[in-house]
Amino acid sequence: MTNKGGQPAKVLTPEQVIEVGALAAVLSQEQIADYFGIARNTFIAICERQPEVLEQYKKGKAKAIDEVAKGLILQAKQGNAAAAMFYLKTQAGWRETSAQEEENKEAKNNPKNTITINVVDARKNAKS
Repeated sequence: MTNKGGQPAKVLTPEQVIEVGALAAVLSQEQIADYFGIARNTFIAICERQPEVLEQYKKGKAKAIDEVAKGLILQAKQGNAAAAMFYLKTQAGWRETSAQEEENKEAKNNPKNTITINVVDARKNAKS
């Protein structure tokens, strides 16, 4: 297999393919390319030519996410408030709101209880 420049296309060895899976837990595709001494677009081309490379990359990322997520959930269950809040914000759609946001929400829901105040810029009237 050759690339457009007539040089042999870069191929990862079976050992390097396994290594991609381990590296994916902590490195981006660009960093993995740097690790192997190749350009990012070369790494992407390798993933297209060797589907097992992309499969190992995805598997490595998924395993790392799984491990971290399990740790986060464990921390939340053990009473770590920051872990619990982070989990609920990212996974349950929770968000923090200010008192002003709550008042605005209440006003939208009950327009009869809302007072509208028009603020006039005194500088505009002073020019006359």
